[in-house]
Amino acid sequence: MKNILKTIGADFSASVVVFLVALPLCLGIALGSGAPLFSGLIAGIIGGIVIGSLSGSNLSVSGPAAGLTAIVAAGILKVPTFEAFLLSVLIAGVVQLILGFIKAGVFGDYIPTNVIKGMLSAIGIILILKQIPHLVGYDADFEGDYAFAQHDEHNTFSGIFTAISKITPLAVVIGFVSLGIQIFWDKVLVKKGKFFKIIPAPLIVVIAGVCMNMFLSNGSTLLLHKEQLVNIPAAANVNEFFSFFMLPDFSYLNMPEVWITGITIAIVASLETLLNIEASDELDQYKRVTPKDRELKAQGIGNLICGLIGGLPVTSVVVRTSANVNAGAKTKTSAIMHGMLLLLAVALIPFLINLIPLSALAAVLIYTGYKLAKPSLFKEMYSKGLEQFIPFVITIVAIIFTDLLIGIVIGIGVGLFFILRSNFKTSIFVVHDDTRYLFRLRKDVSFLNKPLLKNKLESVPENSSVLIDISRADFIDKDVIEVINDFLQHAHLKNIRTEIKKSKGKSTHQHITEPVLQQSVKIIHYETLRETFIGK
Repeated sequence: MKNILKTIGADFSASVVVFLVALPLCLGIALGSGAPLFSGLIAGIIGGIVIGSLSGSNLSVSGPAAGLTAIVAAGILKVPTFEAFLLSVLIAGVVQLILGFIKAGVFGDYIPTNVIKGMLSAIGIILILKQIPHLVGYDADFEGDYAFAQHDEHNTFSGIFTAISKITPLAVVIGFVSLGIQIFWDKVLVKKGKFFKIIPAPLIVVIAGVCMNMFLSNGSTLLLHKEQLVNIPAAANVNEFFSFFMLPDFSYLNMPEVWITGITIAIVASLETLLNIEASDELDQYKRVTPKDRELKAQGIGNLICGLIGGLPVTSVVVRTSANVNAGAKTKTSAIMHGMLLLLAVALIPFLINLIPLSALAAVLIYTGYKLAKPSLFKEMYSKGLEQFIPFVITIVAIIFTDLLIGIVIGIGVGLFFILRSNFKTSIFVVHDDTRYLFRLRKDVSFLNKPLLKNKLESVPENSSVLIDISRADFIDKDVIEVINDFLQHAHLKNIRTEIKKSKGKSTHQHITEPVLQQSVKIIHYETLRETFIGK
């Protein structure tokens, strides 16, 4: 209880920011999926309150995800009614629960850190690029569409050029003032006192945006259109409000499309969740570790409930999570409170929420994107070497021009290439001093090292001495053993003296023959080499 009281101020402040970020995204993703708008809000509420309570993550925020938009849209079209699709969401929840119990969360631990950082930077850049049209009042593409190919027959870049030719002056003013408020708040006012740390800048941005829209457009034609404002479904009474919730239609349980869609959602949602959990742990200043299997179970229960009451499928979402972290959240209380704020807003004050300009919220997301993709992060990754920097950059480019999952797969593939390349280069160490050669095999020497070792051995000139040191190898592949044995068989033809150094008690799992010619090659011949290169 004491810990909660210590962090409640920071968590509440962060929850307001996440609420403001989540609101248009919940509506936009529902719109892009071809689902009822309220289903996106339900998913946001369940993602906050239910998953936030059950999750072991301190900072992750769940809700409807952009990565599921295409799958959801296709799933809705495959079944006769939206109630039949809700059955797929319920099935997805059950499958995720099973994945949690069989401990499938371990797969999240195999994602390289440079790929995770690349994912976060890519999301930051995408946020900036995708929100520029909304910042200037061009809202043809729905909020939450992060794919390169947009639904309005444009792509990320052509959408920006089109938006610039169709700007709304008042939206531009609101957007740039909103950006200025956040920068001034963070760089100047926060340093002035605790009051400015408690009040979230995005809340001031929203209030300022509403006021500017009301007063600057008073008596003029500058007033923003309905499409340029938040648009929550508003209920006239309690009965109408509860009519927004829907139940799944179990009569479609024997329909194959329902099951296929449900299992697909479960797999993709689980993958996205594991990726985003890794990202949230990376963003956490305390580097706390989230239990992955518990997270899958929490997501499963969340999707099960979404399916039962009419919500879209949910995952852990990196945009809301990063907004949560950047707003100063300390515990999962912020995620839970953001869900409560969503519920209260749609139930009690939708008429006020519908006054918020999308350009003001776009400014909040753009500033969040900048924090995710700061230039200092690129400098940091570059300083770690090309083996870290190249997978990082390729992950960013791949995500920007495809989507999250495809980009991550490409990033992991590039990362694995550099890991194999590094292992390939360090497994065999060769050095020579005049005609004395030292071949040292280290770590795991696989068949991939066979060509290099074979070429190096065959390049040893006549009348030389060769020491093959296998004492530091943990494993030597049988193909490599064969290469060494073949060399030992014909080395005497070039008058090459050979010796094998094995460590006591270590087995190579294969037999290395003794040299054909029992020539005496004293260890002392190699002392100079050992003293010079030991430890390399």
